[in-house]
Amino acid sequence: MITVTEATATAGALKRLSDEGVSIWLDDLSRKRIESGNLAELVENKNVVGVTTNPSIFQAAIGSGEGYEEQLTDLAVRGVTVDEAVRMMTTADVRAAADILRGVYDATDGRDGRVSIEVDPRLAHETAATIAEAKQLAWLVNRPNVMIKIPATKAGLPAITEVIGLGISVNVTLIFSLERYREVMDAYLAGLEKAAAKGLDLSEIHSVASFFVSRVDSEIDKRLTVLGTDQALALKGKAALANARLAYEAYEEVFSGERWTALTGARANKQRPLWASTGVKDPAYKDTLYVDDLVAPGTVNTMPEATLNAAGDHGEITGDTVTGGYAQARADLAAVEALGIAYDEVVQQLEDEGVAKFEVAWNDLLATVSKSLDSKGVDAE
Repeated sequence: MITVTEATATAGALKRLSDEGVSIWLDDLSRKRIESGNLAELVENKNVVGVTTNPSIFQAAIGSGEGYEEQLTDLAVRGVTVDEAVRMMTTADVRAAADILRGVYDATDGRDGRVSIEVDPRLAHETAATIAEAKQLAWLVNRPNVMIKIPATKAGLPAITEVIGLGISVNVTLIFSLERYREVMDAYLAGLEKAAAKGLDLSEIHSVASFFVSRVDSEIDKRLTVLGTDQALALKGKAALANARLAYEAYEEVFSGERWTALTGARANKQRPLWASTGVKDPAYKDTLYVDDLVAPGTVNTMPEATLNAAGDHGEITGDTVTGGYAQARADLAAVEALGIAYDEVVQQLEDEGVAKFEVAWNDLLATVSKSLDSKGVDAE
């Protein structure tokens, strides 16, 4: 349990972050976190106003078995398939979390209080199946504050447009490149235009674009270390921040342009940049690096709990640390390229790996649930 003193100290740094226009979301969810009251505590005491999930998070939560036994028994008795069992458990968690965050959703007119759930990662390269899955997930969760996560693959882009056009709020995930990010924003605007043509209320449609951070440093730092020169080593830890800052510059450009202006009269909402993968991978870096140095108005930072706690304990929130750094960001990425590290190759590799990792986690989850159902004497196939 969080003490009054701890809550006050933590709330100070996190409140400063919120006051700068950064929405703090938790990048984790489990049945235990819901039923213990922990999620409600984080909302109450640590300025958490949203939750993101992904296949790896659910694999860890359900794989632990904690809190899922009763539901697994019921599902086994019903003789459901493994895929159906997984969806029943994950959507139940998202529905419960959405109920906990409903007050935030109402207080912010739908801007926050959001809980995200991802389409089956095995569908990442199938547009029609992704659209169908997104519609099904929205129906299953059946909460106004759910966001459906769609990966920013080439096949995902038209799915984003179609799903937004249906009036379903979307969290676009696995964005690594600046070019793909612009395509994501374009897909969102196209979706809003489709929704408007159908007479839908655009003020009810929200979206975030999840731009991944730490994985960029992990890959580029690895390549810089192999080069080993003083010039290369001096660039370690700079690429991810540079990439994210230039993404925010692109966001400012797109959401001040003519196409966007035409939608503002219909009360459309901007698609906010969301900083994802903000847990620091390299212990040589400050554990709040991707929080302190990515402060900008109108953004979301989704954090694993360790990063949330670190930011609350010793985060250094000194105001906007993004908008004044575009020239330096371009220079940093150019310096990396000049050393022979190809940006386009790195970001495509990271996208491919991201999709593959989520698919592996999902398959592991299916295997775990299948074993649990079988242990209860029911054929899960």
